[in-house]
Amino acid sequence: MATTRADLAELPEGIFSLLDTDLYKLTMQCAILKYLPSIQVTYAFTNRTPDMRLSRVAYRWIEEQIQRLENLQVSLDELLYLRNNFTYFNEAYLRFLSTFRLQPSKEVEVSWTPIQDTGSDEDVGDIHLDIGGLWLHTILYEIPLLALTSEAYFRFCDKDWNYDQQEEKAYGKGVKLLEHGCFFSEFGTRRRRDYHTQDLVMQGLTRAATECKKQSWEGMLSGTSNVHFAMKYGVPPVGTVAHEWFMGIASVTNDYEHANETALRYWVGCFGEGVLGIALTDTFGTPTFLKAFKKSLPTKAEAELNTVSTQLPGSVRPASEHVNGVIDVRSTMNSPLPEGMSNGHRPRSYAQTFTGVRQDSGDPLEFVKLMKDFYDSEGIAEKKWIVFSDSLNVELCLEYKRAAEEAALTPRFGIGTFFTNDFTHLSNGKKSNPLNIVIKLSSASGRHSIKISDNVGKNTGDAETVQKVKSVLGYVEKKWAAGDEKTRWGSQSKEATKADVQK
Repeated sequence: MATTRADLAELPEGIFSLLDTDLYKLTMQCAILKYLPSIQVTYAFTNRTPDMRLSRVAYRWIEEQIQRLENLQVSLDELLYLRNNFTYFNEAYLRFLSTFRLQPSKEVEVSWTPIQDTGSDEDVGDIHLDIGGLWLHTILYEIPLLALTSEAYFRFCDKDWNYDQQEEKAYGKGVKLLEHGCFFSEFGTRRRRDYHTQDLVMQGLTRAATECKKQSWEGMLSGTSNVHFAMKYGVPPVGTVAHEWFMGIASVTNDYEHANETALRYWVGCFGEGVLGIALTDTFGTPTFLKAFKKSLPTKAEAELNTVSTQLPGSVRPASEHVNGVIDVRSTMNSPLPEGMSNGHRPRSYAQTFTGVRQDSGDPLEFVKLMKDFYDSEGIAEKKWIVFSDSLNVELCLEYKRAAEEAALTPRFGIGTFFTNDFTHLSNGKKSNPLNIVIKLSSASGRHSIKISDNVGKNTGDAETVQKVKSVLGYVEKKWAAGDEKTRWGSQSKEATKADVQK
């Protein structure tokens, strides 16, 4: 029996688990606890679909839900799950997380500006979300606040939809991807229509994965980025790092020329070589990142004597706790140095060390060529992964899969909004477009934090700082024809096509 909007009152609303978030928020929090626990930051909210505004009643609902976040705490079952399944989380982090509480009354300011104030609950306006406090604490707000904003819009503003066929639609998408040999993960928490939609999607995808095994298809449901749903459905949690890590380190060091290398160095220092090894390339443009990616990890002597230019001010050096902590923080004082780490020999490069890269902006086909040329120029014969995660659907996955395989790269896919916010209006059959909303780090240590990306439409942060950094890095401006952030998933006037409905 289909779930209707009348059933909303009986369905879960809002956020009711601290683990209802993306894995990479936890991995970054772990690294911040280790190296940057006292850094103060701010975050800024942006609605890239500004014509899709929230009503007064939606704003009030968000206010209430944000305050409820203060009640969240990792349960004993959740802590046991983390301990048993996330071996890269050190004991200090698990202890920290076991007592951690969000404090939205101190760390989040939410306001709403009506376009025309008549006093009615149906007045629409612009919502403003400002987050500030210790990076260690505030890093966990982004995903729940985005999910709540999306849920509020589709609960109170765009109500011309229901849940009919959401599980079947996800199943159909999953089957098509799997039978074509795609390895993919569900990445849809931040812009989901609501929790129930994502739950239905996971039901459909896991059912498709079962069918995949029966049919011996070559594809695989690799997991979900949502830790709560990974636990609920017994699938792998997927994720590594976000732009935020690179943005924050650039602000803390005030050194954009070395920011990528510094971020990579401390990431490996926290988790070890080959762990959480998908590198995000586009924070300050992929060409700039690749200059750091080709560099060797610091030798033992360099790390211990701090002769490299990638030291975080006031932080613990990655090598300070173990003889070879730059390479493998899990090793002991008496363990032999890994191959390439002995004095006088250069260790492997970051490009060799990392499993692969993630493509999140710009032209994916150009990115494939760029990475193939890069790995070839570095003499890296090992087949590396390329994870596509930018506004995907089935057809794009199949296109990018062909391109990556032709370039001798291993394609993987992180699919988000296409899974968890794919609806049509009941009244006219037109597409019910998702909100395109983001929350990005806006400052750290009192300095602006910015992101450039591989597409001008995804530039975020203080405009003057963006231009200054582009000049320092010699950034070449790029604009991708398919990268209009306002119409990423179509326009409100577009009638849903058969392909839209089946996606």
